[in-house]
Amino acid sequence: MKVYIEPIGRLINEFSKLPGVGAKTAQRFAYKVINMSKEEALAFSEAIINVKNNVRYCKICGNFSENDVCDICKIRSADTICVVKEPKDVIAIEKLNEFNGVYHVLHGTISPLDGIGPNDINIKGLLERISKGGINEVIMATNPDVEGEATAMYISNLLKPLGIKVSRLAHGIPIGTDLEYADEVSLARAFIDRKTL
Repeated sequence: MKVYIEPIGRLINEFSKLPGVGAKTAQRFAYKVINMSKEEALAFSEAIINVKNNVRYCKICGNFSENDVCDICKIRSADTICVVKEPKDVIAIEKLNEFNGVYHVLHGTISPLDGIGPNDINIKGLLERISKGGINEVIMATNPDVEGEATAMYISNLLKPLGIKVSRLAHGIPIGTDLEYADEVSLARAFIDRKTL
């Protein structure tokens, strides 16, 4: 005997394909959709179709855009490039209102264990941008994990011979954390990245 009728089972199956959504959450999402008004359900489905039809990657930086070139690349000075793993990282940095340069989205990081090498991410696009000149600094803002560090080092080794200043976001202990609870890697990185007061 089937647990769900076909339309509900299919909807649960589709929701369960989303990252971080397990069977119970997918079921809750499906029931929420069932209990929406027809207008709400149509608005929800139209939002999904609209995203698929109108969002693309900026041909310069690789960030999400509605046009061939994103708004950041259109209006900001391109002398400083912040390199990130994914478009969601651009949003995280933009919320700080501290960075006024442009971005370069790699769409991944080097991960030999997963079969992802330098040619599988958008490093070539970064090198093409730099070859046009006018770049003073490249800030590596990849995650402070093994893959992010390996990617930052790989790109840094490519850029340093070109005379480009390459910097890395500082890592260390988050504000409000007691030293006794900090992990060894974060504590070691905090010592390495210490600043003069």
